[in-house]
Amino acid sequence: MSVHYTLNLRVFWPLVTGLCTALVCLYHVLRGSGGARAEPPDGTDGGFPLLKVAVLLFLGYILLRCRHAVRQRFLPGSPRLGSHSTFSPGHFPEPSLGILLESYYEHELRLSPHVLGHSKAHVSRIVGELVRAGRTRGSPGPIPGGALALAFRGDFIQVGSAYEQHKIRRPDGFDVLVPLRLPPLVALEPRSLGPEPALAPAFHGCFVCALKAPPGASGSHWLRDCKPFADGFCVDVLGRRHLSAPLVLRWFQAHLQRSLATVRYSLEGRCRVSLTPGGLEQPPTLHILPCRTDYGCCRLSMAVRLIPAVHLGDGVFLVAPPPSPSPVGPPSELPGGLRTDALWGVNTARQEQKLLCWVQERAPPGACYLKCLQLLKALRDLGARGLDPAATAQWGRILSSYMLKTALLAVLLREGVPAQGWDEAHLCDRLEELVQFLRDCLLRRQTLFHCVLGPGGAAAEVGPLPKVLREAAPVDLLAAFDRQARELAASRLLSTWRRLPQLLRVYGGPRYLDRCPPPRSQRAQGFPEDQP
Repeated sequence: MSVHYTLNLRVFWPLVTGLCTALVCLYHVLRGSGGARAEPPDGTDGGFPLLKVAVLLFLGYILLRCRHAVRQRFLPGSPRLGSHSTFSPGHFPEPSLGILLESYYEHELRLSPHVLGHSKAHVSRIVGELVRAGRTRGSPGPIPGGALALAFRGDFIQVGSAYEQHKIRRPDGFDVLVPLRLPPLVALEPRSLGPEPALAPAFHGCFVCALKAPPGASGSHWLRDCKPFADGFCVDVLGRRHLSAPLVLRWFQAHLQRSLATVRYSLEGRCRVSLTPGGLEQPPTLHILPCRTDYGCCRLSMAVRLIPAVHLGDGVFLVAPPPSPSPVGPPSELPGGLRTDALWGVNTARQEQKLLCWVQERAPPGACYLKCLQLLKALRDLGARGLDPAATAQWGRILSSYMLKTALLAVLLREGVPAQGWDEAHLCDRLEELVQFLRDCLLRRQTLFHCVLGPGGAAAEVGPLPKVLREAAPVDLLAAFDRQARELAASRLLSTWRRLPQLLRVYGGPRYLDRCPPPRSQRAQGFPEDQP
């Protein structure tokens, strides 16, 4: 990605004017404080008067402020000179959607690679120290450490949009997987819930993990030796002990607090660190605030979600807590004696990163597929304006960043390799294609499958997968939402796309792009009867 740094002239020229004025005043003060200096003879000028300098600086500032109007007056094809209607907005052509998108991307969405790189490095240092402290520190309680204790593996996995080059606006939110080390006497037998016939579609992406004896272990002795671990971290499902995500998450938060207390003193000179506990639906969040005494570059206040993960193999992890199985209403009942506290989610971020790298290697130079994804996120954010909090939350769940990324990957894989149609000149066409694909998925004309847990998956591009994922059923990411919610989201998405030029002129870009009145309130506008 090319880096373009722009100078904010609205701040630069007043700052230069004030600095020059301060220097002139300081010069005259120092010149006047010399008592031993003799007065100049009559008729000679003792120095350039301060008033003249201030007037010249003020006139220069006024001239620079009027530079845009003067430049527009002499543009080719402008009306006759001297006409008062020369500066009327009605005589300028309306900027196209491509210009509006480019302006909005540059001023509101694009991140500086320099700032993003410094932020990621700072997060890596802080989380690395925290994880290393958690690896060496034992866990007190009913399991005092040793062979039957959970522990940190000692590393961490950076996932999310900040590490896939499509984060927008501010680099202040990060996701990090913290792999856990299981006791040597414990082995897992993961199983996908997708093939269950009586299971609601919302649970098809969840997994359960039963405990089993490792190879060579005696059954009776293993049950007796493993009982402390099973009592502390497992629940009973159909007569077998299964690893419980809520119990592991509760231990994980407590262990993070103890580890943070260990490293807090060593971090005081660089930042202030605090931990916010999560809950049944959110992992804990590490807040990193810069200190006033820290003069490092690009220090921002950042929030890092720390997600406990169990490694299945080949870069695939089970994570806690699992994704919310029921976006609307209470959780539905699980058939066959299953329990919600035994469910785990799956994280295939490593495979998705490999898939994006595979696309990048085969895409022509200057392909804009990541830029389309960033603008699609901005379209989602613009569509949420005017909604009440409940509707905003529902809109954000249906069009989450993961849904939008999966839609982009589905379109790219459907076309094989990004061709010349994905260059910057066709940005609007490709963005419209993504919007139409999302609308069709919301209206059930197409199915938005998980990019790895889909029909055929992406094993040919991302490499080998664990057996449990190869045998898992395809997962429809939008199956958890009812028909009414999907149709409303499709209608609002299409309406936002049709009104995108008006929204961009109001909410983004420089002031000279604002050539039209603001759009009507989305809350009162509603949708046409024929949409979609």
